[in-house]
Formats: sequence, C-alpha cells, structure tokens
Amino acid sequence: MTDRVAARVLELRLILTEANYRYYLEQDPELSDREYDRLFAELKALETAHPELQTSDSPTQTVGAPPQSTFESRRHLEPMLSLDNAFTRDELEAFEARIRRTLAYEGAIAYLAELKIDGLSVSLRYEQGTLVWAATRGNGVVGEDVTLNLMALGDFPRRLEGVPDRLEVRGEVYLSKAEFARINAERARGGEPPFRNPRNAASGTLRQVDPKVSSERGLRAFFYGLARPDQLGLKTQGEILAWLERRGFCVNEKRRTLDSLAGVEALIGEWLSERGHLSYEVDGVVIKVDRLDLQEDLGATSRAPRWAIAYKFPAEEVSTELRAITLQVGRTGKITPVAELEPRFVDGSVVSRATLHNPGFIAEKDLRLGDRVVIHKSGGIIPEIKRVLYDQRPSGSVPYAFSERCPECGAALVFEGANLFWVNPNCRAQLLERLRHYASRQAMDIEGLAKKTLEQLMERGLVGRIADLYRLSFEDLEALEGFAELSARKLLNEIERSKTRSLARFLTALGLPHVGRGTASVLARSFGSVAALRAASPEELSAVPDIGPVTAKAIYAVMQRGEVGELLEELAELGVSPSQDAPASRQQHLSGMRFVLTGTLTRPRSEVKAELEALGAKVGSSVSRQTDYLVAGASPGSKLARAEALGVKVVGEEELTGILRHEI
Repeated sequence: MTDRVAARVLELRLILTEANYRYYLEQDPELSDREYDRLFAELKALETAHPELQTSDSPTQTVGAPPQSTFESRRHLEPMLSLDNAFTRDELEAFEARIRRTLAYEGAIAYLAELKIDGLSVSLRYEQGTLVWAATRGNGVVGEDVTLNLMALGDFPRRLEGVPDRLEVRGEVYLSKAEFARINAERARGGEPPFRNPRNAASGTLRQVDPKVSSERGLRAFFYGLARPDQLGLKTQGEILAWLERRGFCVNEKRRTLDSLAGVEALIGEWLSERGHLSYEVDGVVIKVDRLDLQEDLGATSRAPRWAIAYKFPAEEVSTELRAITLQVGRTGKITPVAELEPRFVDGSVVSRATLHNPGFIAEKDLRLGDRVVIHKSGGIIPEIKRVLYDQRPSGSVPYAFSERCPECGAALVFEGANLFWVNPNCRAQLLERLRHYASRQAMDIEGLAKKTLEQLMERGLVGRIADLYRLSFEDLEALEGFAELSARKLLNEIERSKTRSLARFLTALGLPHVGRGTASVLARSFGSVAALRAASPEELSAVPDIGPVTAKAIYAVMQRGEVGELLEELAELGVSPSQDAPASRQQHLSGMRFVLTGTLTRPRSEVKAELEALGAKVGSSVSRQTDYLVAGASPGSKLARAEALGVKVVGEEELTGILRHEI
C-alpha cells in the first residue's frame, strides 16, 4: 500500500506542477479549475496521512510558478500567499473550528467576505510615496516586473502622501467579459488561437514584452490588501479596504463584514445568484478573519494564511435557446449531433454549441428546436446541456426527427448500437475528416494543410483520397485562393517531408480502430514495419502490452481489408516510407526517464518528443527534481535557470543524439 501511495503522490505532484506551469507561465491551462482543485485535495490528503512523503517542493507547499527570465525579478516585502479552498458548508465549518482550536477562542468571530475575482495577483511597491514598480505574484517571494504594462490602468494612484517609506499594495488584475470577447474576436480575425478564459487573457496581456499591447487591452484591477497594514495603524480587514478606497485605489464594492459564519453562508447564496449578471468573471467568495491581531495569531503555512479561505462556486448554469441541431460526421462515418445555441457566457467563455452525444441523448431529454435549456461545462471545460425547461417550451413544438439520409451525399444513415453512422465511405464529409486527421499535428504533421485548403482541393477535384495528396504539384497549390509562390513551395515541402514520418505517426494517421497516439507507438515498437503489422494474427496482436483482444480483432480486420491494402501499396509507390521502429525490447533504454525541452531546436519539438517517448521516456513541460535531463536549444527560457538551481543535468542536441542512440 505504501508503494502505491508513494507512486500516486509522485504522479499527482508531476501533474499539478505541469498544470501550474501551463496556467501561470504559458497561459494555456490543461486542467479546469475544478479538476485541479480535486487533484490538489487528493494530494494534500495523502501527504497528511503519510507525512513522511511530504516535501518542501510539493505543490501543496509552494505558491504559483517561478518568474519568467524575460522580465526583471522583484522581491516582495512580504510573501504573496495562495488560499486554501472550500467547496461545502462542512468545509467552511471545519475552517472556523480550526481557527477556534488554534486561538483557544470562544467569542464571536467577525469575517470580511469579498468576491473572488478570476484574475492575476499583483503587488505595487511605493517608496517615499512614489510608485517604483509593479510585479506579479510569481512564486510568492519573487515576481515579474510588469510596471510598464500596468501604467495604462487608471485604477490606482502613482503618488501617495503621508505613507511609510516602503509600502506594498496587493490587488487582482482582470479583464471584463466584454473586453475578453472583443480580444478573442480580434485574435480570431488575425488567425490566432483564442484565450481560454478572461484570467488567461489578463495574464497573457500583463506578460507582454511590448507594453503597447497591454495599453490597447482594457485591463482593470481591484485592490484588497497591504503587505504590512500595521504600519498604518489599521486594525481590521475592513479598515484596509476603506483606507485603499480613500487613497484612490479601485476596491470592489461587493464586500461585507459579517459577525458570524452563518451570515457568510447566507451571503454566498446571495452572491451566487448575482454571479451571472456581473461584468467580470468570479469563481467564488474569499472569507477572511476581520481582526488583524487574530490574523497575526493564526499565522500561515508555507503557501496559505490560516485566517482566510476561498469558497469556490459550483459550476455555473445558464439557460439559453436551442436554435438548431446540426450533424457532424467523423472520419469513421459516426454521426455526432451538435446543439446550436443562443450564445451565452458560461464559466469564463462564450458558449454557442454543445455536444448532444448521440440520438439516444436527444430522445431521453425529448429535446426540441426552440426549447429553453440549461447548460453548464462538464468538468469545467466541455459545454453540455444539463436539462430542458419544459415549462417554457413553445407551443406547437414537435419531437426532433433524424434524417434518414446523409445531407452531403444522400447515402442511408444506419444505427449501430446507440450511434448513428453514414455507410458511404466515399462521402465527401467523411473524406474531409479523414484527410484532416491524416494531416493533423499528432499524425503526419503536414503544416499548412488546413481545413479550408483541403476543401478547396476537394472542390477542384484535385484530392479525392489520401494518396492524392502526394500527387499535388506546385501549380495545383499556387492556384489555390490565398496561396502564392512561397506558401505553395512550403506546403509542397511539408507534404514531401511527411513521406518519412515515423511509423507511429503513420499508424496514427491511418485511423485504425481504437488506435490513438499511445497505442500506435506501442504497435510501431512491437512490429517495426507496416508489413509486419499486416502479417500479425489476432493472437499476436493481443499479446502486445496494452492491446486487448477487442482492439486486436478490430485492427486485424481493418488491415486485411482489400481497400486498405490497396491504399498502403499506392502510398508506397508514391514514396511514402515511414521510418522503421525497432522492436520494443531493443528500444526501451530510456524507460522511466524524464525529459523537458526548452529553447529553439533545429527540428520540430514534436518530433524530438515523439522520438523520446518511443524510447520509453516521459516528456514534461516543467522542470522538477524528478527531471533527469533538460534538453536546451537556442535562447532557453526560465526552465534552464530552474534546472541549474535543482541540479538537473542540462544537455544540448548533440548530447541528446548520443542519449537517443544509447551512446551516453
């Protein structure tokens, strides 16, 4: 049991450390806040039950992420800590019980409650009353200097009179919902990926190297604290907010001092109902012991004060109108119905579509066009219809009926279990999805072969099947809308380079049943070539690790189909020759080792990552004590400094080649 617990603790630390890096530094979160909180709580519970497994660098003991080397570092006057979370009334009562035990206090405890703004924490340093710098929270002790990027804000004064020689004010920078929508629309017009939510948009804006970008975006800030309030003779948290407001700092009006926890719980319900009407995003309520002397007595852990807690709101639910149901076809012909909704802002982003899973889901809920439906984000990420407001159903509505034929090619639609399929493998919609999958980054990685380009190629009759991609000429591509000589040459070169992609990528690109990137890598290492895989029996396939009998039979059946054999032969004749993978027994010398990549490498990072993983290594995005090697290219970032600080071995590409060849 101890070994399993230790392994789980290590796994959770790696997951949360990488999530912190992506959240704080890359502004590209992998986990929803709720999933992060769930994993964090699990890790904390395991470390509490097994204190011998607790380490000082665990995410439960640290704050934020290291500052980026792009910015100058600033040391905070006092540490900027994080907050522990509560999700239920019982957890709030346990919070108060801990306070009373620590203080041995039976009297009434007053609390200051504030909305928890979904933004980015900052600290403003004043010296002799003049603002000298502004910094992010960073790792809680040292943050990134973002002074120039904050100067466009009108939410704080640049000069203060009658204050101590050194003063630090704490606040939260955010973007309004409207500004977030405007920025994402602008990014979409420029072909840039949208920000996931207002918090990441604010973080990305504040970390721009060019202050002009920040000035063009409508950043705002609310201020809520002081590093050393005793310097000003203040006695309560409420007095801090009143002092900040008098001095010209923008303070959120949604705050209230209450004389009991019962009053706090009632206020949470009140603010939860108002949440959707606010112009900015919030994800909970921050509850602080109001008296500063009690705060001092309670103290803090290495990452959070004991006198404050963040109550996190449950997933937001919003009602909207079901305007239409569209049918999406996958590369296998599977139909996925999609709800087209009246756009609504939900949990940090605008939602206008939601999956309806399969026909059974629609029938079970009796979904009808024009219905008012309640939507939320499953797991905090995926939009989903939770229920139908039948009492608001428009008169005259009728049950939704599926078409019996494909609207694209006219082929019959048939049921296979709970799912609906188009049975015509030559359907244009299916072909488009198969081509998109084949060219995708996780498969053959043909950069530039986007959906619009594929649609043009199909409309002009230049591509009717996968093999046709390798028959395209420079003249074919240059004639496409939006193409010129340079872009045509580049795409042609990308298509040519794809001919020698790894076998694992090629197997992923073929879209074999139940075969994703991981399974494709296992198959490539186990068989080494397409010919060997085609010759394998179901028994030989099912003997491969992670390949069960159902998957083995499905792969065998597809590989024996005549049209698949014809496609493989045709691709071979056109020069498609996937690089061979040696059997796994000869290729796992990096099993269990952990790598991180940084800087600009001489070949695509995805290729290096795939090669390492094919040899059994794990490739992460953040450096920790468990990292074995940091592979550093040109202009490495903050990962290099962290690796050096932790004693992680740093290698260049030449040394990496030796490691891959088992020469080092």
